[in-house]
Amino acid sequence: MPPLSSKRWILAAALSLALPAHAFDWNELLKGAVDKATNKSASPAASGVDALSSTDINAGLKEALTRGADAAVAQLGVKDGFFGNPALKIPLPASLQKAEKAMRMFGMGKQADELVLSMNRAAEAAVPEAKTLLVGAVKEMSLEDAKGILTGGKTSATDFFRKKTEATLTERFGPIVKATTDKVGLAQQYNRYAGMAAQFNLVDKSQANVEQYVTQQALDRLYTLIGEKEAAIRANPLQAGSDLLKKVFGAVSGK
Repeated sequence: MPPLSSKRWILAAALSLALPAHAFDWNELLKGAVDKATNKSASPAASGVDALSSTDINAGLKEALTRGADAAVAQLGVKDGFFGNPALKIPLPASLQKAEKAMRMFGMGKQADELVLSMNRAAEAAVPEAKTLLVGAVKEMSLEDAKGILTGGKTSATDFFRKKTEATLTERFGPIVKATTDKVGLAQQYNRYAGMAAQFNLVDKSQANVEQYVTQQALDRLYTLIGEKEAAIRANPLQAGSDLLKKVFGAVSGK
């Protein structure tokens, strides 16, 4: 008597002859039998980032970037956005900080306070200019950019923003900052002396004038805040409040 396995092969062969050719796939039967015999299964479905479509990656990154930019501009581009937050407040330039105690001793404390206030108000006035450029950078983001951002470091999106917008924002911030700080006499005095000192490398060139210093400080804080919001989405995609962000960043974090 043939063994049981032989009977199964005979029965399968008989069925294949009895059924129309289009109703039976002999190759599939063989493949299934071999897989079962060797305890193998079909290749597992793609998972994680590999399972995401290009459309999902692109849309998810654009949503995250837009959210981060909007939130950062909304937080900083209002009265006390800088000045009212100790962590974001712009201090006097380092070269003036060294002289601040002496200034206060000689009754110039009020002027120093006025300059600090004007610097922060200038930054608050300039930041809204960033929104259009930041959103524009999102729209121009390529699929290659998106994939690099998604699988990059925790602030890859912010680094992308900085690369695409910093030079133009520096140009736009400058006149706004200057218009505000020029109203303070101490700012004008600082610009005269710091400008000369910078020529002899006695002052860092980034602090050669108040508007240049404030512009750089404002941009540093803007990109830092966007980076913090990006890192929060990456760390807790389930709390992002968007199914798309959960799907895209959850695939990267495994959450």
